[in-house]
Amino acid sequence: MDTISRENNSYLPVAGVIVGVLAIVLSAVSLAKISSVKKDLSAQIEPLAGKVDDADSKATNAAAAADKVNASVTKLASDTQAAFTSVAQEMGNIRGEITKVQESAKAPVKAGKGDKAAKEPVVAGPDEYVIKAGDTFRKIATANGVTSAEIAAVNPNVNPAKLHVGQKIKLPAKK
Repeated sequence: MDTISRENNSYLPVAGVIVGVLAIVLSAVSLAKISSVKKDLSAQIEPLAGKVDDADSKATNAAAAADKVNASVTKLASDTQAAFTSVAQEMGNIRGEITKVQESAKAPVKAGKGDKAAKEPVVAGPDEYVIKAGDTFRKIATANGVTSAEIAAVNPNVNPAKLHVGQKIKLPAKK
């Protein structure tokens, strides 16, 4: 033995051995605990792995469904655009036909034989009035400063309820 041990009778080497034994015991307990924790973890991971797989398959199915919906929406948009284009073409055709009808309505009407009124527009002479759309004896009288009774008196053969556009009537002399 060495000189330090003989002279000191110290408990230092015994304490070192005790600490070493305690360290070995604690490490054995730690290994046992880690082993049991590992078993618990693996028992909990297995159900979670199944849930992750289920979620993955659901996500894949949802992505496939979204792709189908996207394709349907794209086709619907294309069909809608084609329909709008077709309607626009038809509206253009109708607009052209309306323009033709309007132009033909503006064109002078050719009169048949013996129809002098259709050849020339009706022109009012002095003390005459040409009926326009919406005219009544009362409106004509108010506009010309006379009464409707006076207009009826100078036009005995004219029915005030059956006035025609372009019809010529006489106006009474103003007072």
